[in-house]
Amino acid sequence: MSGTDDSKGNGTKVVGAGRRPEWTQGIVSPPVWRASTILYDTVADMRAAGGRDTHHRLFYGRRGTPTQWSLAEALTELEPGAEATFLYPSGVAAVSAALLSVLSPGDELLLPDSAYDPTRSFANGFLARFGVTTRFYDPMIGGGIAELIGDKTRAILMESPGSLTFELQDVPAIVAAAKARGVTTLIDNTWATPLLFPVIERGVDLSILACTKYIVGHSDVMLGSVTAAPAHWEKLRDTSFALGQTASPDDAWLGARGMRTMAVRLKHHGAAALEIARWLETRPEVARVLHPALPSCPGHELFLRDFKGASGLFSFVLNGGTEAARAALIDGLELFGIGYSWGGFESLAIPIDPQRHRTVTRWEAEGLAVRLQIGLEDPADLIADLAAGLDRFRAAI
Repeated sequence: MSGTDDSKGNGTKVVGAGRRPEWTQGIVSPPVWRASTILYDTVADMRAAGGRDTHHRLFYGRRGTPTQWSLAEALTELEPGAEATFLYPSGVAAVSAALLSVLSPGDELLLPDSAYDPTRSFANGFLARFGVTTRFYDPMIGGGIAELIGDKTRAILMESPGSLTFELQDVPAIVAAAKARGVTTLIDNTWATPLLFPVIERGVDLSILACTKYIVGHSDVMLGSVTAAPAHWEKLRDTSFALGQTASPDDAWLGARGMRTMAVRLKHHGAAALEIARWLETRPEVARVLHPALPSCPGHELFLRDFKGASGLFSFVLNGGTEAARAALIDGLELFGIGYSWGGFESLAIPIDPQRHRTVTRWEAEGLAVRLQIGLEDPADLIADLAAGLDRFRAAI
């Protein structure tokens, strides 16, 4: 890491991070360095290169070029206390590599019952075949997780908030319980990013981002990252090298370009989403709004304690209704697309059914639920679109 001043604001950090002079060479942003083969002057030079740390040295294209290194270093600079970051071709690839770097056959993983479905599928599928047992836990367990840590527990993964139902986890309490037993902690921090919740300085060992979301910000690149605390970097790097993981320089360049405006975008996403969430709370068709910044959301006190702000993703529960009525609401929206992912400039709406993804906790709700990604459109226009949608929902019941 190049050591960005942690006292600087988020906007300043994202503008300056990762821009080493040797990588930019006088250009504002590092250019796209595409490479597979790296040429050496002599056989001796080639052999010497293989014996050095190749993370920030040209060695072979899979090990990266200044384009990838620049983004990785920038993400590290956004996490005070971190050692380094590795890039991946998707968020799921980042989750998988992070877990494989700390788990071996016979180990146990603790995973929140609110976890992102592909993470859950990786645990129940690949990790199970690999000989790793997964134990799911209540995301609201807090320090009580100490009672679940056994002799074979090697890792605890957190996701705060959960990306469907938005329960916030007591990350410091879980980290403290884990450290007392020598257990590695990981967190999917995609919702908040390090700008809103710098988790490495809170003691988390590995911070995972689906950079596809707010880092890229434009719904046009698949990208992931894992940022490691000092004691965990080498194992993450070596595991990722062994798996052949790499992100293309073109995708890394687009990720870096998106990151430069992330602080500004997050402010709009957060303010607009909170305005819309508060409006939804006033509607009779809505039973509950699941937004961490609202006092009614589970874990709101943790949001006030730990987070510097909110992003643009949240859900709401309808008052009763049918599948057809929920579809009428969503299908007729003009400004909200229907599609997976989030964090881009455009707004999205999808139906969600959290009960399908629970095993140790029950999801009980007054009706069906909808998840919203609030983009960069004018909030008043989005509210008008949703008002018409709720009218359709009421008419279809």
